[in-house]
Amino acid sequence: MLLVTGLASQRRSRAGEGGNRRAGHGAPSPRCKVVVIGAGFGGLEAALRLARQRNVDLTVIDSHNHHLFQPLLYQVATAALSPADIASPVRGIIPASNRTHVLMATVTGVDTRARRVLCDGHAVPYDELIIATGSKPSYFGHASWAEAAPGLKTLDDALALRHSILAAFEQASVAGSAADQARLLTFVLIGGGPTGVEMAGSIAELARDVLAHDYDMATGRARILLIEAGPRVLEAFAPDLSEDAAAALTGLGVEIRTHTSVTGIEAGLVHLHNETIAAGTVIWTAGTEATPVAGWLGVTPGHGGRVAVGADLRVSGHPGVSVIGDAALASGADGKPLPGLAPVAKQQGRYVARAILRRLRGRRALAPFAYRDYGTLATIGRNKAVAEFGPVHLHGLPAWLMWAVAHIFFLIGFRNRVMVSAQWAFAYMTEERAGRLIIERAGPRTEPRTGRTPQPVAEAGHAD
Repeated sequence: MLLVTGLASQRRSRAGEGGNRRAGHGAPSPRCKVVVIGAGFGGLEAALRLARQRNVDLTVIDSHNHHLFQPLLYQVATAALSPADIASPVRGIIPASNRTHVLMATVTGVDTRARRVLCDGHAVPYDELIIATGSKPSYFGHASWAEAAPGLKTLDDALALRHSILAAFEQASVAGSAADQARLLTFVLIGGGPTGVEMAGSIAELARDVLAHDYDMATGRARILLIEAGPRVLEAFAPDLSEDAAAALTGLGVEIRTHTSVTGIEAGLVHLHNETIAAGTVIWTAGTEATPVAGWLGVTPGHGGRVAVGADLRVSGHPGVSVIGDAALASGADGKPLPGLAPVAKQQGRYVARAILRRLRGRRALAPFAYRDYGTLATIGRNKAVAEFGPVHLHGLPAWLMWAVAHIFFLIGFRNRVMVSAQWAFAYMTEERAGRLIIERAGPRTEPRTGRTPQPVAEAGHAD
C-alpha cells in the first residue's frame, strides 16, 4: 500500500481545527446527529474531528471493533508483526462522552428519505452521514476464484494467509517427493501493485533469511511468482522506480511475469494462457472494488463500484450524505479519479468534518476538495524501497528509511508505534520474525493451499 508523508499538512489541519473551535464560540449552533460508517482512515479522521464538538451527536458504526492500519497488513500475513501491533480498538481511539457512540454492527442499507442507517435489525437516525466503508477484493467477474486465491483486506485474511504460508513450509519439510515439496513451496501472487510487490518481497525474505534456520530443507528454494497483466510492476510509480523495484525483487529470487493474464484459478492451480502452475499458496493482490454503497443509496455505481460525488464529496440527490475514501469516485485536479489510498481518505475525512462544522455554524461553504499529493512509497524488503516525491525519486536504503519513519508516524497510538519500532529493530538485527505461529483457528478446517474458509463478501460496514 502506498502512504504519503504529509506531516506538514497534518499539522496545518490541526491548527485549522483549533481556529474553527475558537471561531465557534459565540452564538450556539444547532445540534446535529452525525453518523460515520466505517472506522478506517477516512472515517476515523472525520470522527476524531467531530467527537469533541458540543453540538454534534456522533455515532461510528463498523463491523469490526478495531481500526486497522492496512499498509502493514502484509507484515502480519508474513509473520513480521502481530495483529495487535497494527490494530487498535475504536472505542479506545475516539474520545468517550455522552455525545459519542461506537456501534459494532454490519450495515445492510441506508434509508435516505427517512435519514436512517439500517444495521443488524435496527436503525440509526442521522442528519449528516459520512460513508467510508473502503473496498474489497475484485476478481473481475470471477467470484469463484476467491476460494482458491484469497485477498488481503482484513486481519482475518492476514491470519489465514499466515497459517497457509507457514503450514506450507511445515508440510514441505515432510513431503514424500521432490515434486510435492516443490508444489508446496510455490507461492503465486496475482497483481503487481504495492500489495503484491511488498508481499512477494516479504515472503522471499521469510523463506531465504528467516526459515532457513528452522528447517533441514533448503527453504531458499521456495519459488515466488509475481504475475502482472500490465507492462510493469508498480505502474503508479515513475518507470525508473518501477524498474528499481523489479530489480530488487529479482535479487530476492522473485520471478516476475509481466504482460501475463490469469485465465483460471482452482485449488492449487493457476492457469495462464500457455501454462498451468501448481502452487501451494495463491494470493490475490490484483484489484479491488467498492463495498455496496451504491446499492444502499440507490445510485448507479461508477468505475470499480464507486459512488460518484461532487466537488464537496456529497452525493447528488441525497442531502446530508457524503462518501469518502475507496468507496467514492472523486476527481483530482487533472480530472482523473483519485486513487484508493490512505492519504486520500484521510484528507477527505478532514474535509467533510470541517464542512459539516461550517454548515452548523452558518459559515460560508468550503472551497471544493483538492487532494494534496505529498509523495508515494513502497517497500520491497530489507533496505529496499522506492519513494516518489514529485521530481525527487529515491530508492534503496534512503527510501526504506523514509518508508519506515512514515509508517511509524501514521500508526495509531503510542503503544503501536513503540511495538512496531521494536519489532522492526529486532528483525533488522537478528533476521528473526517473532510472529511465525501456526494457530488452529475456530470453525471449519482450512486447506493450506487457500489458507481460509470462504467468507461472504457482503460484510460492508468496515473501512479498509
